[in-house]
Amino acid sequence: MNNPASLLLLVFFGITFLQSSYEKLFYWEDNVNWLKEHFAKTKLKNHVKLALINLVVMELISTILCFVGCIELLVNKGRLFGYYGALFSAITLLMMLFGQRLAKDYDGARTIVIYFIPAVMAVYWLS
Repeated sequence: MNNPASLLLLVFFGITFLQSSYEKLFYWEDNVNWLKEHFAKTKLKNHVKLALINLVVMELISTILCFVGCIELLVNKGRLFGYYGALFSAITLLMMLFGQRLAKDYDGARTIVIYFIPAVMAVYWLS
């Protein structure tokens, strides 16, 4: 194993997006209601459900790619799935960042940046 940092980041994002998508799916109405209030003064106010569906799909794709990337890295030192897992994770985080900035939730946006930095590192290391 010559790439433990990449493996750790893929596990990190796999767990992060698995838990996040689980909560969104199994507490759907709570999330929709909270997000409708969160985006009430933005252009997303009438598109909350569609935005949430898009976000969950991206989170699930990121999760699958990250975990498959872990297996690929361990089995044959391949990096393709891990690279796409990291890339989709970064894009997913950018979607979240866009929403937080649109809602003028600057503390929330700042929190997403903390996740975005290791996502970019993973993209770089796996490219």
